[in-house]
Amino acid sequence: MFNNLSEKLDKALHVLKGQGSITEVNVAETLKEVRRALLDADVNFKIAKEFTNKVKQDALGQNVLTSLQPGQLMVKLVKDELTQLMGGDTAGINLSGDPSVILMSGLQGSGKTTFSGKLANYLKTKKSKNPLLVACDVYRPAAIDQLHVVGDQIGIEVFSDRGNNNPVDIAQKAIAHAKQNGFNVVIVDTAGRLAVDEVMMTEIENIYKAIQPEETLFVVDSMTGQDAVNTAKTFNDRLNFDGVILTKLDGDTRGGAAISIKSIVNKPIKFIGTGEKMEAIDVFHPSRMAERILGMGDVVSLVERAQEQFDEVEARKLQKKIAKNQFGFDDFLKQIQQVKKMGNMKDLIGMIPGAGKAMKDVDIDDDAFKGIEAIIHSMTPEERSQPTLINASRKKRIGKGSGTSVQEVNQLMKQFEQMSKMMKMMQGGGGRKMMQAMKGMQ
Repeated sequence: MFNNLSEKLDKALHVLKGQGSITEVNVAETLKEVRRALLDADVNFKIAKEFTNKVKQDALGQNVLTSLQPGQLMVKLVKDELTQLMGGDTAGINLSGDPSVILMSGLQGSGKTTFSGKLANYLKTKKSKNPLLVACDVYRPAAIDQLHVVGDQIGIEVFSDRGNNNPVDIAQKAIAHAKQNGFNVVIVDTAGRLAVDEVMMTEIENIYKAIQPEETLFVVDSMTGQDAVNTAKTFNDRLNFDGVILTKLDGDTRGGAAISIKSIVNKPIKFIGTGEKMEAIDVFHPSRMAERILGMGDVVSLVERAQEQFDEVEARKLQKKIAKNQFGFDDFLKQIQQVKKMGNMKDLIGMIPGAGKAMKDVDIDDDAFKGIEAIIHSMTPEERSQPTLINASRKKRIGKGSGTSVQEVNQLMKQFEQMSKMMKMMQGGGGRKMMQAMKGMQ
């Protein structure tokens, strides 16, 4: 996410981060590079120019040149301005209706149908809502089938009326069905449409007027960059939508849409899509995104994701096992499953300060744990619960059964042993011992 932009901004700010003297000349030179980096990321020229002028104005106003840590202060000013540019505060979703109606709009191929499912899944699992998905794309039978497949996948009902070519009528029937059957959120998935198609634009206006949604969301494929921003403006002029959803942010996106869309349409980005899985949806936090773009990581989001997967009962069981030296490979496997649920591995690493930059050229596959899981699954239940039983001949059998080598089995055994020792050290005030041990290693 934003790798190229992060790299270019880091290079631009490198001079100011160093210990050399900072002058008005190199501040101007740095901001010129910042502007170039934003333009390369497909940010609108006017916005990029206004951005750097504002940072320069703030820098002179806060006496950056004479401050004790001018480089750090300058980076903070860039971060604050980026945050404001992307919306400032985190925008919530309006769920005040009974039921709350959410109208999804956007271009063909923007990922609208998939995101409708992700949003329904998010509201069900994180907000304890009972959502109903509605198939209102009457032009593409495959779209109705796709929504039904998505609904089955996440255990959410889909309302469709095959043969009915009136999306306004379908949406109204769906809301009546929701009221009668206890659904408190209705997500209406509409056909993708081009902003230049007058008939289709009139149709979505008619749906909007008929159902009066609490939220109208515009779904944008972030990989289309500046074109996406211009399209959003045209849609907003007709629909006056409440917020933007950026999809495909996990792809090789330049980031221009995320940075400039708020300034153009004056509507907040509410959610982002960060992968293909139904759980790959995040609330958009402008300040956290600005920190990630500047390579500062996003520890808060990382902790939040970890807490979502944290099971207190399992954690207590695990503590007892560690205390009794009974931590085995089955427990290790459970920990891996929890990490996997947290999301895309490269995305998670990008949340660790400095790690994104260090790992930028490393290709981290989402199946990074596949080999480890295969090795563990090739062990007998006895071997998994008592790793000390695994001798040379057993390692050979495990390697053969998992399609790996004895060396890889040995490597996993060594990592497991180190992890067990560290977890044991963390038990009952052992955190202090571990810190001492780590200091000794420096």
